[in-house]
Amino acid sequence: MSNRGLTWLNALTANGTAADGFTPSVKVVDGTIGDQKARFIAVVTDENNAFPRARNGEVGLLEGWNLAKAISDIVAQDKESNTKTAIVAVIDVPSQAYGRREEAYGIHQALAAAANAYATARNAGHPVIGLIVGKAMSGGFLAHGYQANRLIALDDEGCMVHAMGKASAARITLRSVAELEKLAATIPPMAYDIQNYSTLGLLWKKVSVTDAQAPAAQDIDAINTVLAQALEDIAQDSKRDLSGRLNNGNRRASLEVRQQMAKAW
Repeated sequence: MSNRGLTWLNALTANGTAADGFTPSVKVVDGTIGDQKARFIAVVTDENNAFPRARNGEVGLLEGWNLAKAISDIVAQDKESNTKTAIVAVIDVPSQAYGRREEAYGIHQALAAAANAYATARNAGHPVIGLIVGKAMSGGFLAHGYQANRLIALDDEGCMVHAMGKASAARITLRSVAELEKLAATIPPMAYDIQNYSTLGLLWKKVSVTDAQAPAAQDIDAINTVLAQALEDIAQDSKRDLSGRLNNGNRRASLEVRQQMAKAW
């Protein structure tokens, strides 16, 4: 079990106010980034979760709907306000929850509701920041944080991003984990480490810290500074979509391919 999400949530919201009415695996704290109001949200481990497949920080049925509520409540609260509360997704999710009950009760709808809530908040003018402090894997990441205006990650070997866990990817591709890791060394999209992920152009910034698992005061200050910088950068961006990601790293090539296809079409 990883407790990075909860650790960083607590570190960044020491003077915040915990919001009531959410399942124990979704922590919601209202705090500030500088002078701006912000709602911090993390999916955390819950050994007593009613759904066993969601006890290790996975994003399941309860988590999806509760994420959607945490975000939608803020959007509704600020509907008539010119100042929109910032939303920070503190991300450490190993995956979505895999289980028969999850499938039967519509995990696709729960996670879609969460992703839609983040996108709706972004389109409504709320600055949305995704802070990757641990794993950001598969559907868990898509539901919690991927829709952010800006993605920030700790520059730490414990931060990993991918569509699928290594063991699962090995089974799907009929390779061993060792073979996958060898391929990942030369093919960035197959890699799990944050350094390779950053070359794909989706990250806005990586931040070095002294201890990702037990942040010191200077680590917390560093992240708060970058969060404030992200808010400033978002404020200067007239677009509320994610098109800016196509201008960074290897994504520039994707943009050029789209442009060439549009001309040919």
